[in-house]
Amino acid sequence: MAVSTRLKRRTFFAAGLSLLAAPAILREKAEAAATGESRNMDATPLPEINQFKLGSYKFTAVRDGTNVSEKPYETYGTNQDSDAVRALLTANFLPADKLLNGYTPALVDTGSDVILVDTGFGEGGRARGSGKLAQGLKAAGYSADDVTIVALTHLHGDHIGGLMENGAPAFRNARYVVGQAEYDFWSDKAREGTPAEGGHKAVLANVTPLAEKTAFIKDGDSVAPGVTAMLAAGHSPGHMVFHVESEGKRLVLTGDTANHYILSLLRPDWEVRFDMDKAQAAATRRKVFDMIATDKIAFLGYHMPFPAVGFVERQDGGYRFVPKTYQFDI
Repeated sequence: MAVSTRLKRRTFFAAGLSLLAAPAILREKAEAAATGESRNMDATPLPEINQFKLGSYKFTAVRDGTNVSEKPYETYGTNQDSDAVRALLTANFLPADKLLNGYTPALVDTGSDVILVDTGFGEGGRARGSGKLAQGLKAAGYSADDVTIVALTHLHGDHIGGLMENGAPAFRNARYVVGQAEYDFWSDKAREGTPAEGGHKAVLANVTPLAEKTAFIKDGDSVAPGVTAMLAAGHSPGHMVFHVESEGKRLVLTGDTANHYILSLLRPDWEVRFDMDKAQAAATRRKVFDMIATDKIAFLGYHMPFPAVGFVERQDGGYRFVPKTYQFDI
């Protein structure tokens, strides 16, 4: 009996070690092997998070969800021949006719503030497998009540959907930071009866109820010590990026300045269907990523491959994405 018990404990201990490093689906398999339980391997995986340090600040990237879409050339490179888009994807080892898109809110713990940048889809996205921010925060050791500032790069639905939960503010102890130009555009009744009406209604439902606790900012304003906003319009009228600096280390949260690590970064002048002012968006991409490449600083892009953090270098008239590995660990 004692030998059997020790063997069970060793088996469970070995499985536990694998849980620390394995992806979510492998964790479930390891748990099933250790306990003898039968589990549904098609179940939704656990939330995915990635944490790293920038100076004295701690970052947590949370995968709010993903989705697969068809015909990438109908969204990216809309001013190009569709065969050119397919060819670029194929040359970069990606499917020519499908695209995986991810959504990555980020938490910045400065020691005095816990700053959440963008909020994902929230409860409205859960039926299709998104809206995992709250789970991700819990997995990282935080709760919604720990958040002291919510800073929004812009007011598209996949960035503001998590602001409200069951009709009440999801982050009860937070104040909010929103670009003035962005809010003015989306909250204006002039959006009614236009293609922007859906976004207008989403802002009225999710952002306007928080207006009394919101600071409406402009280019160059401070969000918190070490965190500064920069106007990066084009994708939307008042889109912002946030510069974070701690102990001489720098990172830029670029939001939707670039929406794909190949189709937007390697070809920054290709038009994107979701960019409201396509020429301005292309100019902004070059301005922001020229700065990031020149200064050799990190960035976190909301739609970059998870954990959505990396660097860029100039290549082939655009920028090559260099994903995060262990740069922040040593």
